[in-house]
Amino acid sequence: MLIRKVSLFLHTTFHTQDRCVQAKTMKDFLNKIHSIDQKILEEYISQWTEYKAPRKTIMTAPGETERYMYFVLDGIQKSYYLKKDKQHVIAFTYPPSFSGIPESFLTQTPSKYFIETITESSFLRISFEKHQQLMQEYREIETLFRKATELVLIGMVQRHYELMAFDINERFKSFAQRSPHLFSLVAHKDLASYLRIDSTNFSKLFNTIKI
Repeated sequence: MLIRKVSLFLHTTFHTQDRCVQAKTMKDFLNKIHSIDQKILEEYISQWTEYKAPRKTIMTAPGETERYMYFVLDGIQKSYYLKKDKQHVIAFTYPPSFSGIPESFLTQTPSKYFIETITESSFLRISFEKHQQLMQEYREIETLFRKATELVLIGMVQRHYELMAFDINERFKSFAQRSPHLFSLVAHKDLASYLRIDSTNFSKLFNTIKI
């Protein structure tokens, strides 16, 4: 009986410590986007729940509505379209960042593409209903989320600019400077798809450009 009580106490203690670390990670991330009253921020973060997914888990598929917004604690995910059984990678997400299908979550309409874990992943997540409730209750949360959405939009515009204006060398170098760690963690065929570079040219660039 004593051993079971000690084991339960240790499990509860370590879980509490893990949750504190997770909350601090998210708090630091959100404060960099827009600082708000810290008690309100802590209340907001407390409504996010833990979620884990094994590698190669399809979190949302075309036709499904994204019910949650995710904050990545660990692991890498990719979003992609399928056309003629070929994946066309749109984005990668990794800690610390938001993840999910943003337009499906925001509009509560069916997704047009997949999001899948590349590696075993852990998240904090919040439902659409709870998120809406908190934004209505706290104006500061609504402002924070607007600021976060603005950053997503800026990132999307920058990606479209690079795809339209950069040649393959410039796209490769820009990505290598921004996310060098992904070259050792993500299949090169996925990176080539994301950069819109065919696999042969990607291999040549990888072997000639210092990362």
